Formats: sequence, structure tokens, C-alpha cells
Amino acid sequence: MTVKFSKDHEWVKVENGIATIGITNHAQEQLGDVVFIELPAVGKTVAQHGQAAVVESVKAASEVYAPISGEVVEVNKDLEGDPALVNRAAESEAWFMKVKISNPAELEGLMDKTAYDKLIAG
Repeated sequence: MTVKFSKDHEWVKVENGIATIGITNHAQEQLGDVVFIELPAVGKTVAQHGQAAVVESVKAASEVYAPISGEVVEVNKDLEGDPALVNRAAESEAWFMKVKISNPAELEGLMDKTAYDKLIAG
């Protein structure tokens, strides 16, 4: 399974044309304690770099951008009752949404883990 990263600190795991999307561990560390997450509606079409969700922490509210375009086919309901799951498992169980990819070529513009690590190292 391929994992890619956006400059906006989202991760994408692609399997069979479906992208599972969440925020990176680095992003949750910057946010602090997450207290609320607003997820998109199933069926919503998201555009690459467009707002897809909102994360609120004790420090600030932050938009989550879609790293790839497509239709939201599933959202992680566990986050509604336990938004702090993002702080515990940002790059695994705390995925935000699953998107049916409409333009697979957009994946080429995302970073691999090595490039992302260089980005956050500054």
C-alpha cells in the first residue's frame, strides 16, 4: 500500500482506487490536544487542496485539505466520539475519510515519506 504526504500535512494511503486520508503525526503535535473534528458528508466531492474537514484543538482550529480529488465514500465515525484518537494514532486508526479517487495523476504531486521528513525538518 502506497503512502503519500501533502505539504499541508495530510497523509494518503491508496488501495484499489480508494484513498484513506488523515493528518500526519507532525500536524497533531503542532495542534496539541484535539477536542473536535468536523468531517465531510459521505457523498461530498472534494477537490485537491480544497477544504475537506476541520480539526479543533485547545490551541486553534485548523482546516484539513484534501490531498487528492474525489468522492467521500466513508468517514471515520470513531473520531466524532473520540477526537483525541488523532493525538494517539494520527497516522493509523485516526484516519478522517476515504475518497474514491477521481484523478489518480494527482498522486504524483504528493511526497513520499523521505521528502515529507525533509519538509518538516525544515
